[in-house]
Amino acid sequence: MVEASADVVIVGGGLGGVAAALAAARHGRSVIVTEETDWLGGQLTAQAVPPDEHPWIEHFGCTRSYRELRNAIRAYYRAHYPLTRDARNDPFLNPGIGVVSKLCHEPRVALAVIEAMLAPYVSAGRVRILLNHDPRRATADGDRVTSVTLLDRDGGGEVVLTAPYILDATETGELLPLAGVEYVTGAESADMTGEPHAPEQPQPLNMQAISVCFAFDHDENADHTIDRPKMYDYWRAQTPPGWPGPILGWLTPDPRTHKPVEHVLAPNPDDARPHEPDGVTEAHSRDLWRYRRILARRNFVPGHYASDIVLANWPMLDYTGGPIIEVDDETARRHLEAARQLSLSVLYWLQTEAPRPDGGVGYPGLRLRADVVGTRDGLAKYPYVRESRRIKALHTIVEQEVAADVAPGPVATYDDTVGVGCYRIDLHPSTGGDNFLDISSFPFEIPLGALLPQRVRNLLPAAKNIGTTHITNGCFRLHPVEWNIGEASALLAVYCLERKAEPQEVRATSELLADFQDLLTRDGIELHWPAVGPV
Repeated sequence: MVEASADVVIVGGGLGGVAAALAAARHGRSVIVTEETDWLGGQLTAQAVPPDEHPWIEHFGCTRSYRELRNAIRAYYRAHYPLTRDARNDPFLNPGIGVVSKLCHEPRVALAVIEAMLAPYVSAGRVRILLNHDPRRATADGDRVTSVTLLDRDGGGEVVLTAPYILDATETGELLPLAGVEYVTGAESADMTGEPHAPEQPQPLNMQAISVCFAFDHDENADHTIDRPKMYDYWRAQTPPGWPGPILGWLTPDPRTHKPVEHVLAPNPDDARPHEPDGVTEAHSRDLWRYRRILARRNFVPGHYASDIVLANWPMLDYTGGPIIEVDDETARRHLEAARQLSLSVLYWLQTEAPRPDGGVGYPGLRLRADVVGTRDGLAKYPYVRESRRIKALHTIVEQEVAADVAPGPVATYDDTVGVGCYRIDLHPSTGGDNFLDISSFPFEIPLGALLPQRVRNLLPAAKNIGTTHITNGCFRLHPVEWNIGEASALLAVYCLERKAEPQEVRATSELLADFQDLLTRDGIELHWPAVGPV
């Protein structure tokens, strides 16, 4: 057994964990960050999901370090890729010209940038990164977590980590049950939260779907059909609750109206000029090729790419068969495998049976790009997890604070703000049989109270595990918000170490809170919104 200690231990190397490591390290603190997979970056890399962001992201509404991440991704393409002159000169370069994001790009590029951002601190010995490490146990003494034990899946045995402050930046809030931290899962009842869209009874196992994403391109002169997935017949026969047709089909419910939406797949379309950020409009969102395209060949010198590269993260990939947390290990493995089988079945259906506009069926030229996601089977290293365990916080953010139809607006404001975010309340179909729930919301601030457990003093959430509800998680779970949460939690740990204060004390003491917010501002964290409207 190996033992190690640092000023801050961060368990989970997703976006929140990376932001936290950078924040603590730039203030001179020693950091150990662990990650379950072999890639840092979480939903941006191992889960292969391009950033979901608000409409003003290019100008305001994120932390300085998150903007540095975005700028560095574009700079990486300019430095290493054969861009056309127009694309290279575009200050808002969108490598994939995808509809869903102003910065659709390959996960490996984000990984390279994240590693480069951390490299100076790793080289200085200030940050230590432990990949392929799973949290297994934790110890506590009263209201303080004293250690976390992780298993090195590369055969190195167990490692026991200690620190004055421990951050849970895992995708599913893994440390909360291990350390005995009070938490909630699934959907709270209306009696518990007063939320208009909450169910009558609590539903702790009713969680948003996970999705196992994959990348592909198209070679019209070859047959890249994969082997028939072992669960293909099962998935071919399934029609989810509230859906207008089989899950392996072009029809899905509109997230806002639930009316049928017919999707299309048009490989390698002749796009609008790629250097025009608005060349692809929302009208193309039904086109699954354009929706999450992460590399558009027209951004690059002619002939370099024979095909665009597309990231599949579509409604038909949403797995609602059951949760992968709060169940026994065998059940979790079964659900994860069924989700993987669903994704492979969607691809196989596209290759063999999907109706084409020309009257034919199937696109056998669709080629799974295992190299893009860094796996042997072509599926992302980790499922896209939309909902985590959530701490029982000093302040729980509820629908009435952020939803445009019930909140006072025009911004959800808090005296203890530690950042900003903005996204619609976007809930995908759930393991409890719920359909999409998509509600307009106001831009919001992130309250410090939502980052503070009610009892435990030195464990802080640094990802999607803050004090939201099942409903408000739908707008607090996206890339820039998770980054901000991780950064704010790490800076809170740094501040408490320097001032010999405790996190709950910082929020409760007006002088300490104002001083801490000054630190956040100096570190480039925006605490308030300018005048903008709902999304």
